[in-house]
Amino acid sequence: MSEAKKYLTISALTAYLKRKFDADPYLEKVYVTGEISNIGRRRGRHLYFSIKDPNGHAVISAAMFSYASRLKFDPEEGMKINAIGRIQIYEPSGTYAIILEQMAPDGIGELFLAYEQLKRKLSAEGLFNLPKKHIPLFPKRIAVVTSPTGAVIEDIARTVQRRFPSAQVVLFPAVVQGDKASTTIIKQILRIDGSGQYDTLIVGRGGGSIEDLWAFNDEKLARVIAATKLPVISSVGHETDNTLADFVADQRAATPTAAAELATPVTLAQLMSRLNELQVRLNLRMKQLIDNRRQRVERVSQHVIFQQPDRLYSGYNQRVDQLSHALNQLLQQRFISAQHQVTILAQRQLQIRKNILQQPREKIQLLAAKLDLMSPLKILTRGYVLIEKDGQVIQTIKDIQPEDEVELRLANGTAAAKIIETRALKSE
Repeated sequence: MSEAKKYLTISALTAYLKRKFDADPYLEKVYVTGEISNIGRRRGRHLYFSIKDPNGHAVISAAMFSYASRLKFDPEEGMKINAIGRIQIYEPSGTYAIILEQMAPDGIGELFLAYEQLKRKLSAEGLFNLPKKHIPLFPKRIAVVTSPTGAVIEDIARTVQRRFPSAQVVLFPAVVQGDKASTTIIKQILRIDGSGQYDTLIVGRGGGSIEDLWAFNDEKLARVIAATKLPVISSVGHETDNTLADFVADQRAATPTAAAELATPVTLAQLMSRLNELQVRLNLRMKQLIDNRRQRVERVSQHVIFQQPDRLYSGYNQRVDQLSHALNQLLQQRFISAQHQVTILAQRQLQIRKNILQQPREKIQLLAAKLDLMSPLKILTRGYVLIEKDGQVIQTIKDIQPEDEVELRLANGTAAAKIIETRALKSE
């Protein structure tokens, strides 16, 4: 072997090491513990960071692909974790890293950490401090979102029937445990809230571990409950269990029975007792009012006006007579004045009309006389005749021929004639 062939390229060396890493069974599944560092490197759905020893003497690069679907909690800088993954060499740079399959906080449950992180987030947004809606005193319809097979709906229905039997309990069945639980619960809440047919909404299930109750820690479910128009009572788990649904609800009940009691603030017995009390108070008050009105009527009936009622309006009658007389006089005066004004205006109108029409009338008479003098009919009275042919006046001898039928117009009538002969003057 020549001296040159003893040397390896970096790519060849890295490829050799990668095959060694991939073939080593101890590096296929490695358990490591340490603190998260450089957590800021996130690329889309993938998470890139470092894991270091608490003393900081050793660091390894780490990556987790599609981390959002794998983790319940949100990794934070400096958090101590326990992780499981495989060691892998990245050939282009020759660096090695651990590709994580699982990761959990050290010393604390993953779900509990995720719960605390989401709780802090929603609290910082003020979602827990929104104004709480009041529970109706006399509900007509109560909607319950829970499992149809558990004891929750039975306890609620039995308690409502005992306390306020006129209220109707309507079950909206939902899955209350597992990955699909929050989706079905949200769907039923939106359905109830959008119908406008219910007074109160109860969301709940029985007790269990944090894993069993995890659907009620869903962020979307918490926001939906906070945004409902209906007042919401949360009854999830036992008294010591707390979920995010409890914090955003308008009331939190430790048990289903307590939830039903909150949904019916006034019992039937309390209502009947209150009605009886109000009826007694109403009777006493009505008796007092009637007595007071009777005494007042008696006092008023003794007034002088009721003893001598004519005195009430005698003065008004005199005043009416005076005003009526004054009104008649005023109207008569105004009528006479108006009549005088009309007479004056009529005379003025006649005089103005006479003056205005005098000159035009004289001019018209003069023009009529002139027009009469120039009228052809006026000339006919002196023995002249107009000859017309086919409606046209004959002006020269050339306009007619022998045998033409013509019409003769005289002063007092017309006559039909026939031309026998025409003779033109020599000057023609």
